[in-house]
Amino acid sequence: MNTATNFDTQWLFPGRRAGQPLNPGTLREQLRQHGYMTGKARPAALRQLVLQAPAPVITRSLGFHDKSTTRIVTEAGGTWNRYAPGDHTK
Repeated sequence: MNTATNFDTQWLFPGRRAGQPLNPGTLREQLRQHGYMTGKARPAALRQLVLQAPAPVITRSLGFHDKSTTRIVTEAGGTWNRYAPGDHTK
């Protein structure tokens, strides 16, 4: 993926150091300056994700703890209570 300022980067939000992403704290502060309340957005986004995909997939993809995503999917009323992990491409 390219950005308008640096066509050679793979990052959506490139950082100041070449080849590195923008620091999460810096991005959070920039969003707050524009009026976005990031503290509430992250849990809401995670709740939406666990309703759309199995909790183990989210856990592995985003680095959350499996107990956290399992709890959140239960609280959100998700139906992904069984998931067979492994390679399903064959």
